[in-house]
Amino acid sequence: MNTLVKSLYGLRDWVDSRYPLMKTWNEHLAKYYAPKNFNFWYFFGGLALLVLVIQIVTGIWLTMNYKPSADMAFASVEYIMRDVDWGWLIRYMHSSGASFFFIVVYLHMYRAMLYGSYKKPRELLWIFGMLIYLTLMAEAFFGYLLPWGQMSYWGAQVIISLFGAIPFIGDELALFIRGDFVVSDVTLNRFFSFHVIAIPLVICGLVAAHIISLHEVGSNNPDGVEIKANKDANGVPLDGIPFHPYYTVKDMVGAVVFLILFCAVVFFAPEMGGYFLEHANFVPADPLKTPEHIAPVWYFTPFYAILRAIPDKLGGVVAMGLSTTIFFLLPWLDRSPVKSIRYRGWKYRSWLAAFTVSFIALGWLGMQVATPAYTWLARFFSVVYFLFFLLMPFYTSNDNDKPVPERVTS
Repeated sequence: MNTLVKSLYGLRDWVDSRYPLMKTWNEHLAKYYAPKNFNFWYFFGGLALLVLVIQIVTGIWLTMNYKPSADMAFASVEYIMRDVDWGWLIRYMHSSGASFFFIVVYLHMYRAMLYGSYKKPRELLWIFGMLIYLTLMAEAFFGYLLPWGQMSYWGAQVIISLFGAIPFIGDELALFIRGDFVVSDVTLNRFFSFHVIAIPLVICGLVAAHIISLHEVGSNNPDGVEIKANKDANGVPLDGIPFHPYYTVKDMVGAVVFLILFCAVVFFAPEMGGYFLEHANFVPADPLKTPEHIAPVWYFTPFYAILRAIPDKLGGVVAMGLSTTIFFLLPWLDRSPVKSIRYRGWKYRSWLAAFTVSFIALGWLGMQVATPAYTWLARFFSVVYFLFFLLMPFYTSNDNDKPVPERVTS
């Protein structure tokens, strides 16, 4: 045993002399000091990384049997489900993983809004995170067409047609994206290439940049106190603990609980009543038969509701685009000196609650048939959604914030 241990240490030292192995380990784990008061909300960053790995691995295995052809795509998915060993499990892990990815990312973003993790000095960290979110939306959209079911086909047709609303270049841009006058085999091949190769590479690069940026400025905490401001004689933050082993063990517990829930969905409710896998997508795409109600997957529905709420097509497209990109401005819209909601005043708390309600309501409305009553509700909640951002410089600059402690609390 001693000989084996010495051999392993020797191998580590050999690698370390040629590659900064221990330096990387210390900077990002063993000697990366994180605040000691992390809570439940700090699980979701690590869980997002876990789901990314699940999606990449299952995606590779699905690609081995998938045929990116309009004639064979739907049949190849059925072949994976029925004839490939454990194909049904891999496919359900991938389809459920897409929804779980957005669940943990939305909760991760919401935690940043609760504790001000986008404020100085973490502006660039927030921008990298938002770029990950936008590329994740693109990845989900490109992958949505691949099963070549009814909802996939017509959902892609509707979304691509929105680019036609752009003045002067809209029609040519929509034609360029499709590669044809309608969604066809050419479109499927393009989307397959982006979904399998291009976008995952971009996501992995942005995730690396996000983590490096995080470890450069340090993690935020529920108190919004910078732990680097209080250090001992050795330069170690007084309110910090090494990420490894303390938070690696904590994240492992969170990962186990998450995987239990994930497996429960995969094995017992992979369709989730049509929210994760729409019933219309179990029918082959038919360009001659439009579904009665076309709606995107649940994680796009808040923005789809905003799109439908505006009568003008171009105005709807602009509003939908702004509803996602306006998040980039949060570090500059928020004028409060306080980060954490624990010490924020009632104005920010009230507006954040209103934003939360509006986002959930828009998500639900985006799944419903656009009746006049639902359209007016969508307009109301769209106004609340945007007012949260547009009025933020005013209600955050004169809120009755509470004093922030100098050091983190338990």
